[in-house]
Amino acid sequence: MAEPLRTVVSHNGKALGGQQTAPRTAETSLVVNGEKVPHAVVAAETQNHEAPKGNPGIAWRKAANAVAIRTLLLQEARSRGIVADPQEVGPGRFETEEEALIRGLLERVIDVPLPDQSDIRLEWEKNPARFRAPPLWEVSHILCACDPRDEAGRTKALARAAGILEVALGDPKGFASLAARESDCGSKASGGALGQLGPGDTVPEFEAALRQLAEGEITAEPVLTRHGYHIIRMDALGEGQVLPFEAVREKIAEAMEKTAWARQARRFVDQLVKAAEIEGADLNMG
Repeated sequence: MAEPLRTVVSHNGKALGGQQTAPRTAETSLVVNGEKVPHAVVAAETQNHEAPKGNPGIAWRKAANAVAIRTLLLQEARSRGIVADPQEVGPGRFETEEEALIRGLLERVIDVPLPDQSDIRLEWEKNPARFRAPPLWEVSHILCACDPRDEAGRTKALARAAGILEVALGDPKGFASLAARESDCGSKASGGALGQLGPGDTVPEFEAALRQLAEGEITAEPVLTRHGYHIIRMDALGEGQVLPFEAVREKIAEAMEKTAWARQARRFVDQLVKAAEIEGADLNMG
């Protein structure tokens, strides 16, 4: 089945063994089964990997690992005579030749059977409460508008929001009148009320805050979004109902199939790594 290829090529190789030399750094070369990988390829890959501030070497080592595995997969695809057939992955966007080769290889070597219906039901029965309809949030807020990219404006807005929050927490019943006086949002006309919201109805940072609030609770700190700082109150919370098995059967089956696919893909990559000679990468790093 189709699975994002980065799931495979980002595999960190933990507990893999194999023949590997010292970890990759900017000064060492990455060589996979005798094939020297250009320095620029690893450098380009680093943008896809995070590292602690002040320690870019970690991002470099992660990038070297990902490139090593991608190189292994490409070598295997070519040795098996797989021909690249780039497919459309979005409107007007097609796979690169390398992506098509890796997909073709994985389609050939991975065979995931459809989950058995009894197994799907057993998965659901483990905890039916995991499968709910989307929640509904009835929300009010006070906005201290700013452009988050403007450091001075952001600092000023945060100081103002902190002061308003202190007042709100000291007098929760006065939230609506406080919003009417202080909010920079048009909802101030209704005491800050935004009505009912569901998942996807607002920006991610705002939604993340909603998921942490109990009914009647106000955020402990101002919440920053692209609109500025928000002080949010959960006026009412409607938990989504637990869905019956038939409503979620296909979703569970798809999740089980993806898990099985990823497990087989990791196992296949492990086998390639163990049989490979790799210099300049550490596929045992956690």
